[in-house]
Amino acid sequence: MSVRIGLIGAGRMGKTLAYHLAFTVETAEFLAVADPDPQAVAAVAHQYQVPHTYTDYRELLTRDDIDAVVIASPTNTHGDVVQAAAAAGKHIFTEKPLALTLAECDAAIAAVEQAGVKMQVGFMRRFDAAYMAAKEKIDAGLIGEPVLFKAVGRDPWRTSLDYARREASGGLILDMGIHDFDLARWLMGSEVVRVHSEGGCLVFPELADVGDIDNAVVNLKFASGAVGNVDVSRNAIYGYDIRTEVIGSEGAVMVGTLQQTATLFLTKNQVTHDTIPGFMARFKDAYAAEIKAFVEAVESGGETAVSGADARAATAIGIAATISFDEGRPVSLNELT
Repeated sequence: MSVRIGLIGAGRMGKTLAYHLAFTVETAEFLAVADPDPQAVAAVAHQYQVPHTYTDYRELLTRDDIDAVVIASPTNTHGDVVQAAAAAGKHIFTEKPLALTLAECDAAIAAVEQAGVKMQVGFMRRFDAAYMAAKEKIDAGLIGEPVLFKAVGRDPWRTSLDYARREASGGLILDMGIHDFDLARWLMGSEVVRVHSEGGCLVFPELADVGDIDNAVVNLKFASGAVGNVDVSRNAIYGYDIRTEVIGSEGAVMVGTLQQTATLFLTKNQVTHDTIPGFMARFKDAYAAEIKAFVEAVESGGETAVSGADARAATAIGIAATISFDEGRPVSLNELT
């Protein structure tokens, strides 16, 4: 049995997911692609031999031969597209975040539940081999009780000013931190109950003109009593830097390295190595694994690996952390409605 899929969004993430729909998930039948940019649609359709193209995703949703959609549209459209897809009876994989507000998250989740379709949200790090191994060891009790979470999320480039606007991306803390907030809940096995953020425009002053920042630190308090810290940055000029640590009462687990390979280059005065250029390279296999897991859930009727509730919880942490930065105070998650 194959799952007939339409792709909504043919930009950077859409092209990445299109590759996996076409080549790495055997039971996915890639039937249609939609994007407002006709050139982007044509490029994906040509490269992956997709038979049906649209510049309005609503037309794609009317097709009776589409079982599921993969949503990689602009960040601030995810919630609306999810609701439309659910109303059309399509199973849904959507890129993160589910939405930029909790009200939009709730509306999307309600639409999915009412339609009786499946939804998985794209927190691909849960499908990365290293993070999966860490989760397995933590759950097996090999490091004892998790007491301290530490995550580093640093991009080697400044995003565009249009995307940096909060109405487009949610801003630095939500946009970049949301993967780490999801990992915090997942690896620690406890909900975040309070956050406290600091940050600023320290390298790219032009970001202030659109209401964003380039560096931030978010401290976390968990329901279990554990604590944590996430730092996010848009100016890691040395390479894509994603690392995570969980300290337990009887040990620790650490994930991530700056090295792209295990190769070192030794010369007379220095030792160097290649760094990871970006998230596409670092998490290529994880992107494939998450799409495969979604298709398998649709085929089997089983539960998806990352639920709407998971996505809402990570978004709530990001929103609370942004409020904390804006207001210069700790924010409890129970302050959010």
